[in-house]
Amino acid sequence: MKSTPPPPSKIAKQLGACIRALRLDTGLSQVEFGEKCGFYQTYLSRVERGQANPTINALEVIANGLGLTVFELFDRVREQAMPKKQRRR
Repeated sequence: MKSTPPPPSKIAKQLGACIRALRLDTGLSQVEFGEKCGFYQTYLSRVERGQANPTINALEVIANGLGLTVFELFDRVREQAMPKKQRRR
């Protein structure tokens, strides 16, 4: 009997949404971004939907592909997760 995977966690969804927004800001498709980072498009799609849990090494590659450090990537995730009233200006 096949088991159903657990639903994505809130942080995984927030991280994925942030990565997708940043990727789209660069004008890259998932295929192009995957080629740049060395990941398959299907893996990046799962990351962006919050259905994969990338390692810290994978996050570093993704962040660098977006022109950020891992720390800057997590700052962006935190900023996007905040209510608009609390965000830095």
